[in-house]
Amino acid sequence: MKIVLEHLTKRFPNRNKKIKGDVIAVNDFNFTIPDGKLIGLLGPSGCGKSTALNLICGLEKPSEGKIIFGDTDVTELAPEKRGVGLVFQNYALYPHLTVYENIKFPLENLRGDKKLSKEEMDAKVKEAAKLVQIEELMDRRPNEMSGGQQQRVAIARALVKRPQVLLLDEPLSNLDARLRLQTREELKRIQLETGITTVFVTHDQEEAMSISDLIVVMKEGVLQQMGKPQDIYDDPDNLFVASFLGTPQINVFNGRIRNEKVLIGDAVVLDVKGAKDGEVFVAVRPEGFILDEDGPFECGYENREIMGRDTSLIVTHPDFTGEKIRGIIPSDAEVKISDGKVRFSLKRGKVHVFDGNTKERIRL
Repeated sequence: MKIVLEHLTKRFPNRNKKIKGDVIAVNDFNFTIPDGKLIGLLGPSGCGKSTALNLICGLEKPSEGKIIFGDTDVTELAPEKRGVGLVFQNYALYPHLTVYENIKFPLENLRGDKKLSKEEMDAKVKEAAKLVQIEELMDRRPNEMSGGQQQRVAIARALVKRPQVLLLDEPLSNLDARLRLQTREELKRIQLETGITTVFVTHDQEEAMSISDLIVVMKEGVLQQMGKPQDIYDDPDNLFVASFLGTPQINVFNGRIRNEKVLIGDAVVLDVKGAKDGEVFVAVRPEGFILDEDGPFECGYENREIMGRDTSLIVTHPDFTGEKIRGIIPSDAEVKISDGKVRFSLKRGKVHVFDGNTKERIRL
């Protein structure tokens, strides 16, 4: 099921009397979610991503704009008539019901020509349980299961009606790191097997990039960029997107363009034909540093962290805008330090330049 959002806006009354005007949680959203894809809706806390999800499922009504499923305008349609499955962060299982009964519950509320016989419900419950691999837990209650198992039950309950759209609101945030990795791999497997259009809300960029076909990056209710995860990582539209994606975070320096050259301090780090002079931000991905005794970029050496496959060099520079510069180099690379300094050249494809005022990308 293709989902189209047209000029979608949601305003809430402002309860802060010192600030005039409404709070805009979602601001003029325009994008299309292709049929059968998994979309990661990504952004920091408070950016409006959960509100966008609630608008799609019908729990919130938009102030402006349209929501279209396939060829049908569902903007005014009640949530139960939209054919969506919703999985919450806190699972929302019924504590007095068994796993079997929790999964079956949505089927018992079907009416009219959609009503199912006991045999049909039983078959669908078992099919959903098999899909999320919890067949052996059917007689347990929620308090007898781990967080990961409860999450699988919540997903099975959302899938049992075979919804047209599956909506996941930070479904992994209550799990530990190892279980999160395992469960997100399962989510991707389930989505591929079912082919259901899925919207996955998270503030964890690694999570979104690892399983999403497309990601939508949000900030303060505004869509910043949409595209394939690797494309956005390699080609961010603005400094916010560049800084939000990537672990360790991109390194941002105050810089300038003079005479078609990009400088950080006195070091010329890039040649940029046709670029106008001006103040800029120069952002370097951690993997963009190359150890080079004759390199133009000199930093103060502080420390190194061995990470197995790679080594993280912690260095300093007076024009750095953050706290610690991290450069990722091969673990077997020899680090030559002279007078407490280490020199680098930079990989051109890992260096991005942004306007010093607008913070928009200057494409070179």
